[in-house]
Amino acid sequence: MHAHYVCPPELYLCPPLGFQGLLTSLVCCDCFCPRRSLCHRPARDHFAWTLRGLGACLLSLHRCTDMSLVAVPYYQRRHKHFDQSYRNIHTRYLLDEYAAKRRASTQASSGSASVRHSSRAASGLAVGGTVCRLCAKRVGAALEEEEEQERKRRYQSVVASYGEAKRERFLRELAQLEEDVQLVRSHAQDQLDKHAVQHMVADKLAWERYSFKEERMSRAPEILVRLRSHTVWEKMSVKLCFTVQGFPTPVVQWYKDGSLICQAAEPGKYRIESKYGVHTLEINRANFDDTATYSAVATNGHGQVSTNAAVVVRRFRGDNELFRSVGLPIGLPLPSVIPYMHFDIQFLEKFGVTFRREGETVTLKCTLLVTPDLKRVQPRAEWYHDGVLVKESKWTEMFFGEGQASLSFSHLNKDDEGLYTLRILSRGGVSEHSAFLFVRDADPLVTGAPGAPMDLKCHDANRDYIIVTWKPPNTTTESAVIGYFIDRCEVGTNNWVQCNDAPVKICQYPATGLLEGRSYTFRVRAVNNAGVSRPSRVSEAVAALDPGDLKRLQAGHLEGDKDIVIHQDEQEGEVQIPGPPTNVHASEISRTYVVLSWDPPAPRGKEPLMYFIEKSIVGSGTWQRVNAQTAVRSPRYAVFDLAEGKPYAFRVLSANKHGISDPSEITPPIQVQDTVVKPSAPGRVLASRNTKTSVVVQWDPPKHEEEDLLGYYVDCCVAGTNVWEPCNHKPISYNRFVVHGLTTGEQYVFRVKAVNPVGMSENSQESDIIKVQAALTVPSHPYGITLLNCDGHSMTLGWKVPKYSGGSAILGYYVDKREAQHKNWHEVNSSPFKERVLTVDGLTEGSSYEFRIAASNMAGIGQPSDPSELFKCEAWTMAEPGPAYDLTFCEVRNTSLVMLWKAPMYSGSSPVSGYFVDYREEDSGEWITINEAPTANRYLKVCDLHQGRTYVFRVRAVNASGVGKPSDTSQPVLLEARPGTKEVSAGVDEEGNIYLSFDCPEMTDASHFAWCKSYEDIADDGKFRVETVGDHSKLYFQNPGKEDAGTYSVSVSDTDGVSSSFVLDAEELERLMALSNEIKNPTVPLKSELAYEIFDKGQVRFWLQAEPLSAGASYRFIINDREVSDGEKYRIKCDRSTGLIEMVMDRFTIENEGTYTVQINDGKAKNQSSLVLIGDAFKAILDEAEFQRKEFLRKQGPHFAEYLRWDVTAECDVRLVCKVANTKKETVFKWLKDDVLYETEKMPDLEKGICELLIPKLSKKDCGEYKATLKDDRGHDVSVLEIAGQVYDDMILAISRVCGASASPLKILCTPEGIRLQCFLKYFTEEMKVNWYHKDAKIASSEHMRTGGSEQMAWLQICEPTEKDKGKYTFEIFDGKDKHQRSLDLSGQDRGKFMGGLPDVVTIMEGKTLNLTCTVSGNPDPEVVWLKNDKDIEISEHFSVKVEQARYVSMTIKGVTSEDSGKYSISVKNKYGGEKIDVTVSVYKYGEKIPDAVLPQQAKPKLLPASASAPAK
Repeated sequence: MHAHYVCPPELYLCPPLGFQGLLTSLVCCDCFCPRRSLCHRPARDHFAWTLRGLGACLLSLHRCTDMSLVAVPYYQRRHKHFDQSYRNIHTRYLLDEYAAKRRASTQASSGSASVRHSSRAASGLAVGGTVCRLCAKRVGAALEEEEEQERKRRYQSVVASYGEAKRERFLRELAQLEEDVQLVRSHAQDQLDKHAVQHMVADKLAWERYSFKEERMSRAPEILVRLRSHTVWEKMSVKLCFTVQGFPTPVVQWYKDGSLICQAAEPGKYRIESKYGVHTLEINRANFDDTATYSAVATNGHGQVSTNAAVVVRRFRGDNELFRSVGLPIGLPLPSVIPYMHFDIQFLEKFGVTFRREGETVTLKCTLLVTPDLKRVQPRAEWYHDGVLVKESKWTEMFFGEGQASLSFSHLNKDDEGLYTLRILSRGGVSEHSAFLFVRDADPLVTGAPGAPMDLKCHDANRDYIIVTWKPPNTTTESAVIGYFIDRCEVGTNNWVQCNDAPVKICQYPATGLLEGRSYTFRVRAVNNAGVSRPSRVSEAVAALDPGDLKRLQAGHLEGDKDIVIHQDEQEGEVQIPGPPTNVHASEISRTYVVLSWDPPAPRGKEPLMYFIEKSIVGSGTWQRVNAQTAVRSPRYAVFDLAEGKPYAFRVLSANKHGISDPSEITPPIQVQDTVVKPSAPGRVLASRNTKTSVVVQWDPPKHEEEDLLGYYVDCCVAGTNVWEPCNHKPISYNRFVVHGLTTGEQYVFRVKAVNPVGMSENSQESDIIKVQAALTVPSHPYGITLLNCDGHSMTLGWKVPKYSGGSAILGYYVDKREAQHKNWHEVNSSPFKERVLTVDGLTEGSSYEFRIAASNMAGIGQPSDPSELFKCEAWTMAEPGPAYDLTFCEVRNTSLVMLWKAPMYSGSSPVSGYFVDYREEDSGEWITINEAPTANRYLKVCDLHQGRTYVFRVRAVNASGVGKPSDTSQPVLLEARPGTKEVSAGVDEEGNIYLSFDCPEMTDASHFAWCKSYEDIADDGKFRVETVGDHSKLYFQNPGKEDAGTYSVSVSDTDGVSSSFVLDAEELERLMALSNEIKNPTVPLKSELAYEIFDKGQVRFWLQAEPLSAGASYRFIINDREVSDGEKYRIKCDRSTGLIEMVMDRFTIENEGTYTVQINDGKAKNQSSLVLIGDAFKAILDEAEFQRKEFLRKQGPHFAEYLRWDVTAECDVRLVCKVANTKKETVFKWLKDDVLYETEKMPDLEKGICELLIPKLSKKDCGEYKATLKDDRGHDVSVLEIAGQVYDDMILAISRVCGASASPLKILCTPEGIRLQCFLKYFTEEMKVNWYHKDAKIASSEHMRTGGSEQMAWLQICEPTEKDKGKYTFEIFDGKDKHQRSLDLSGQDRGKFMGGLPDVVTIMEGKTLNLTCTVSGNPDPEVVWLKNDKDIEISEHFSVKVEQARYVSMTIKGVTSEDSGKYSISVKNKYGGEKIDVTVSVYKYGEKIPDAVLPQQAKPKLLPASASAPAK
């Protein structure tokens, strides 16, 4: 059996064409037949015909299945490089393999051919003449094939009929199921309606029994039965109903996803009814689009309530519905399936609005409570970004399990900004949470550069180009973008190439220069005047392939698992030169390029096709080829380099290897231009309140609708600053945006600009100024309902204010009651009750009641509280007091808080005398009493608590009978200071009023400041005044006194516990009162008191400086109680802008002794300053003034600008220096010593103004009085300096400082007497303070150790040194301040020495070998040198020297001759010195008389100095 492609019967496919007959013909053409020329076509034609038939078969199959053979382009599934070989290689391989199998099966069956085959063959011969045996077999096989096909058709018919019957049976069962479900739902709905009507009638009868007047019945709507969510199948009807009551009768409106439902818009779709307070909405034949949240809003003159429910419409999927595409083997994912289980989802922790920067990481996470918690079955979690399902990628990672769902970003880009929604789906419905993620620009690479572009996408990918689009960045704070650079990178490399040389101005670019079959990624950078931005996020990889190639592919399925792919080119006829392209047109026109598109020629031939594009300026008559160097393979091409303002015509030619076609039809004239322009500015911008940190901004779209509009950017600015900041960093496509991250209480303005690919519009008009506050809503419910007293017929209740007032002041409370076991609630008060303590009368003694309370504000009535516990109505008669109530907390900090409460309404048998306060941690069971003794106050500051822990408190009242019943346990309080907690501050205003101030940016319209003293409300007795402006409040003290000291506190209502206190003690109050007195009785502030200044001419200036004075300020100078005025004697002036007042006296004499005063008046402010100049103070000023006057006269002639002074040069010479001024050529300068002219080699140059006298090598003989004189016809001047006594000693110390700093290290010199330590100096004299130390002990000069020195050296002589003399030696020079030291350590150091071994005379016969050996020592190891007649010995075979272990030294002379006679010397020396020994060697010849023998003596060494160079001069 040979496999055929069988279509599934469910799809009702037309009968398939078999592959076998087509391929059999192809196989048979290769068999031997003597009449082939008569029976068959040529093999090539037959092969082409077979492929065309096979292609037609596949094309028919494609049309029958009505499914695309190529669902997803394969080059976008796997990014690899492709060539054109895939068109025919795989096809030929499959056909060859199939033909081989067919030949083998034919040969195997030839031996067992039946008689029927023979008879049929014989009949064929008889009728048609002579036919070969192979042809007869072919005819028999064809007949057998037809029978097989007939059996197949019958089988398929049976399968199809069975599938149809199964499908009809399933539809009948489904219809029956729908009817049953509808019947059950209708019955349940009827029961609910009946139950609701019964409740309504019972309530109505109850109201009639009370027979209230119409005024008392008026109240806001209240929902008794709420809407319920429904899940239904498609085509079913659903009914939503709820019950509401109120007077007047509320008006009900229905909404679908926030949009009002209008019955007229869709007649028959909705039916809305209202009977006896029961309101219904029926949706007929619900479809999938009816899945939504439906809301009902009931409104009357007293308020508004709403209820909502979800309707989920599901589609039914049959068993035979396909999940797999037919055609090419490209699998499609199964659709998402909602878990069958019903789960209750509760969000415990939710991610909020998040702010991040590009390049950072962030995780959006929600903690969930899933009930039931099953390990194998879980609900499904889906993440959406701006309504688009998020899938995992290299940028995002999702996790769901272990009670949490998270979405993590590894590297944020502005592409990630948007609204993120987490949806948890189960059979019970959809639970979701949304919040916005803001991603602002990263720091630019260049200051002022724009942000990166975003949303980079690739379109229209083909062989020759890929169109890249993106969205522009917001440039609120940067200069405008002038263009963009596009970069490409081939997949598999990291080499980015810039596509365009000049920046493109629109957000779209066709990237050219691509290699066919290669895959690329792209990125974009924005450019402005400051520089280039960071690159955008890299695009998805896309291949440079023509999608049209895939349309020309056809696929088939052979027997087994063999697939076949045929290209339509292989079915083309014998076409060599292709025809011209058709439908040439401009698919896109821009200012810089035109994209041409056309249809390929038909027929096109089998050969690869390419195109050539030609352009012509209209009217020129000439054509220019655009792509002469590059062949275009795709039927699209982007033409650049077109002149602006000139119309062009285009035509296209197709070509293959056989030739070029005729040109196509010429296009109409095309002119490059911007078809898209910048959008117009958006319309009116409206900002409205949302939350404490956000504002809703809405705007009208631009007047001219823009098709290519990318979105909008919103900017904000703090009112009055003109500093604009971006609110969103990615364009939003809708005209309503919630701006988050604003400062509570701050005022803002907003503006909007539209964005399209060309750029941004002008800014819209600014919105009105809006203050960031929460929007008005109804208040939350009160809580903490407490029974405060009961007399058997009435109960006194107390409760706490709602935690949230809804942004408006609470107008009052409504109280409802009901007896135990009763279902109906009855209102206690028909009009709002403003206090939080209410006595409910008319109760039955012994009965139990429960209560609920609702608060109201301008927005309406809020939800009622939870029912209280059952209170039994029986009289209180106990002696102890009742419970305290209304426990509140303020000033919650990290380790402390302040607790407040109110006194019991029932005091017992005696008045309340105090209170005990107990606390415990929230999870602990043991109460701890804070105060050992009862406190009489109704407040207590609790300290020494633990930060971060949660506590609860209670209060017990005490009277003479004992401790009463404890109050209700307070709400848990977390010990943690609020971020940005502010404190009360004290100050004094400009008018001298003392105040306490507090700011609260978190306040709302319903908030108010409550000031207290000792946590009691301040009485309105005129002592205090409160002023509140915006979020700033001040408490003023009217007539402050000592009795006003105490603790002041302030709390702000309708906030999250904002409060603070200030302890105004007596010391602080006294300081504030003193400051207040200064302001109320002002003085002119003085920057400086009255002072004097003496000028160089002997003038005396009296001055003071105040703060800047007004134009009307006046002043007076008073001397000895007598006012003086401006004149020749007293020159007085005032600079009011600086507050400087001064008086100058040209001649200050003995008559001017006395008191000087300046008085200033500036409006109400006054001040004065006095200066007393009497006695010694006056005499000092008078002498100074006279001295300055004489100095002025002296400086009229030649004079000394600086008198004689001295210093020491680097060469230790003393230099006398003075500066002269006001000299001329005739001025004579002289140096004198002891009034005798001091001759110098060179007279000083007076024009330079500096005169110097050098005294080299100072000594006692240089002491004396030195003078410098100046003289000419204008006068003379003298400067004197005496070198003696202390001055001389200071000079020696200064010389010591220079010498000590430049002293050389200590040197060792070996002398016949011993060792000499030397220190070379620039100058040395015995008058310097120098000392020598041995082992830190001062050395006194003695016969063993002598000290001394020369002009340039100081030394220490150690005579006949011993072991005791080893150690550290220090030379010290003292310069009066510092000690300059040079040290040398002689410990363990030794000069080179001989230890013996050498005689003084050696006699030896010629020819013998002489060996001289000795032992040496020294530390460090000495250097050994051998000399002959005071000359170095050259080492050779004749002379050899050996040193072993740095101790044993020997010299060997081999074959001694007479020439070797002489004086030999050996020197042993290191840096500490050494020794030298001389040895006389005498050589005689054999046979000569031996010289007179003289007993050798031990050679005596001679000392050598240390190996130290002499100091440089």
